[in-house]
Amino acid sequence: MTTASTPAPTRFRTGGISPRKPTHFRCTPDEAGRADLARALGAVAVRSAAFAGAITPQGRSELVLTGRLTAEVVQACVVTLAPVTSRVAEDITRRYVQGLAPPEGDEVEMPEDDSVEPMPEVIDLIGIVTEALALALPLYPAPKGQHSTLPQKPMRRRPAPTRNPSRGLPQSWV
Repeated sequence: MTTASTPAPTRFRTGGISPRKPTHFRCTPDEAGRADLARALGAVAVRSAAFAGAITPQGRSELVLTGRLTAEVVQACVVTLAPVTSRVAEDITRRYVQGLAPPEGDEVEMPEDDSVEPMPEVIDLIGIVTEALALALPLYPAPKGQHSTLPQKPMRRRPAPTRNPSRGLPQSWV
């Protein structure tokens, strides 16, 4: 008799994470999850995705998430719309600090350490995977060896003929 395995959690309540030892995780979205991920990224398909790591407490008011993301994503070529496969392997680090206020206002300066974030109520691994893939994937995917239709060297413009703006005025005005 076999039992159906329960899927690994992809959301962790920060209040439920052990304050003494690391909480290990492994997130591998199923077919429906990969389809949702592809839709969120504007990709043709996500063939595989895996995010594994640990959430480790640092003192009383900080959690550090470290992990390794690997994925294979199919995007449409920007020139021919042919499928282009991109492989991603990224190390991810997030530091969640309790009491850190989220930035407010229309214009916010980027902090030096961009891995520091306010402590959320729930750490969403799929949200982290989506954000990391969106930043790691090429903006303009093209197959290897595919050259852009744009010229390699910038074209030179002919210099405009020099005109004297006073040329048509009567001499008494000049």
